Amino acid sequence: MALAKLGVVVLDCPDPRALAGFYAGVLGGTVEGEGEWVDLKVPGGPALAFQQAPGFVPPKWPAPDDSQQFHLDLVVEDLDAAEKGVLELGAKPLDAEDRSRTFRVYADPAGHPFCLCAC
Repeated sequence: MALAKLGVVVLDCPDPRALAGFYAGVLGGTVEGEGEWVDLKVPGGPALAFQQAPGFVPPKWPAPDDSQQFHLDLVVEDLDAAEKGVLELGAKPLDAEDRSRTFRVYADPAGHPFCLCAC
């Protein structure tokens, strides 16, 4: 029996509204809130929240000696089309050269790693 249920995944970042806007461009949904805490309500999926962290230092990828903290796996139909879209929204490729794999790794504009997965 579960003791709790997942409420929201929260990403620390320097600019919550801007990062929520990036993920709204990737996932769809509605950005709600201003200031230190902003929510992204995703249709048919869990919400994401973005919390201002003035001393935020983005994780490194890959970095076996440093923690990546966490990453999101985003399921897509077409890796090439999704890649084009996230790059236009401001993502940076981290590990996307191997086109034979079913996933590619990017960083969002605040530096959090995420994967596009055709799994």
